[in-house]
Amino acid sequence: MEKETRYLTFALTKGRLAKKTLELLEQIGITCEEMKDPDSRKLIFVNEDLKIRFFLAKGPDVPTYVEYGAADIGVVGKDTIVEEGRKIYEVLDLGFGKCRMCVCGPKEAKALLGGQELIRVATKYPNIAKDYFYNQRNQTVEIIKLNGSIELAPIVGLSEVIVDIVETGSTLRENGLEVLEEVCPLSARVVVNPVSMRMENERITRLLNELNRIVSGPEKN
Repeated sequence: MEKETRYLTFALTKGRLAKKTLELLEQIGITCEEMKDPDSRKLIFVNEDLKIRFFLAKGPDVPTYVEYGAADIGVVGKDTIVEEGRKIYEVLDLGFGKCRMCVCGPKEAKALLGGQELIRVATKYPNIAKDYFYNQRNQTVEIIKLNGSIELAPIVGLSEVIVDIVETGSTLRENGLEVLEEVCPLSARVVVNPVSMRMENERITRLLNELNRIVSGPEKN
């Protein structure tokens, strides 16, 4: 008796990353028409022919769904992977959603980096900031977790510098701030649940190889 094919479940980060991921998947023949309906209130979208399910989640939740096996595969920004520190495999850089994690602040704050003086660092990414200053710079800092406009912190005197994602840098410039140091480059990555990788190795490996062919090929932007 033939073993029934189980569903392979994708957790996609809501917004631009999900849109770009679906466009990429379409190039390798994986479509989900249900997800194209802007008025749909469904939470789970299914391609019955391919036995694939999709759901959308907020970025920080994607690695959690993947770690606990609620999703076999996830697509999420590198910043979220590093910040969340989940037990998952990061298997492919999709090459879109490119930006940088940087230390930013007013020009004069550059002199405070690497020194002995205790400085305050405001960020949405306390784990990334802590790792960078403590383990890479060997500098003791006070990390202040914020959720809103991080650029405000050095302007109003809450912190000397910030650690945040930078795309164009225009918001920084408009507020008298600049990139002082780059922490790491960022982009959208594919992550996989370790158990799923073992149980569905053939299907997942084939899918990853096809995606890699697209993102590495001449069509890559």
